[in-house]
Amino acid sequence: MTLGEAALESPELTLNDANHTVIPQIGFGVFQIPPEDTQRAVEEALAIGYRHIDTAAAYYNEKEVGEALKATGMAGKVWVTTKLRNCDQGREPARIALERSLDKLGLDYVDMYLIHWPFAAVDLYRETWRSLLDLRDAGLIRVPGVSNFLPEHLEAIIDDSGAAPAVNQIEVHPRFSQPANIAYCKDHGITVEAYSPLGHGSDMNAEPVLAAAQAHQVTPAQVVLRWHTQEGRIVIPKSKHPDRMRQNLAAASFDLTDAELAAIDALDTPEGRVSADPATFVQSQSWANQHSRGNI
Repeated sequence: MTLGEAALESPELTLNDANHTVIPQIGFGVFQIPPEDTQRAVEEALAIGYRHIDTAAAYYNEKEVGEALKATGMAGKVWVTTKLRNCDQGREPARIALERSLDKLGLDYVDMYLIHWPFAAVDLYRETWRSLLDLRDAGLIRVPGVSNFLPEHLEAIIDDSGAAPAVNQIEVHPRFSQPANIAYCKDHGITVEAYSPLGHGSDMNAEPVLAAAQAHQVTPAQVVLRWHTQEGRIVIPKSKHPDRMRQNLAAASFDLTDAELAAIDALDTPEGRVSADPATFVQSQSWANQHSRGNI
């Protein structure tokens, strides 16, 4: 499939930033896609119809994302999100880190730049948030946002700067849906972006998910992704397989009933987390740190 033949499209959401920026609701995530596979995977995703790519400095594949954008002629034509490593927090380090990311991506600005974790033990996230606001005003970021922020972290940066992020990217899937965090975000006009949107497999075997998949003649993964998008979240599923990429992007082609949505909501459990706890996460995200933990 070539770019010109792409038939699938993502629904869109309007963010609550000053410019009411529109973002494709279904993106393509590249976490734990090795650099040697990243360019091919992103090129395939773009050919299928994805117009939103999510990477991070801590994934160590920004350069390959940039090479895919250049090879396809899509640089500056699709939404690109990247994120600031924990070890780069602080006013001036954040600016330098963004410039390095832009160089690797081959872009003049990034559509969204996220503070990857609050990293509260170091207590630089308020200062870092103010830096992102300055970088937005300088035209290097369209939408500044955060990732893995809990309500107490969000409240701290809002109180300190007077500005709420447009997006909070957090772990959300049926068995760990963070209703309190989502409610706080909704009350403050913050759009939730779900990472690990499918969990690690067990979510797709839950009875309400399987029942909805049978009722709508779709896959369990499509049911879970539609649960996210119908409830107003952005999702960034990851796959290296083109067939699954297509299925994920086609997940907005049907509607779940209110009863089906409620049944999936009811699967939430505090024990369902598959990622780290933002309240205690203190990893630096340096290359050595990420490599030692098996993330790259």
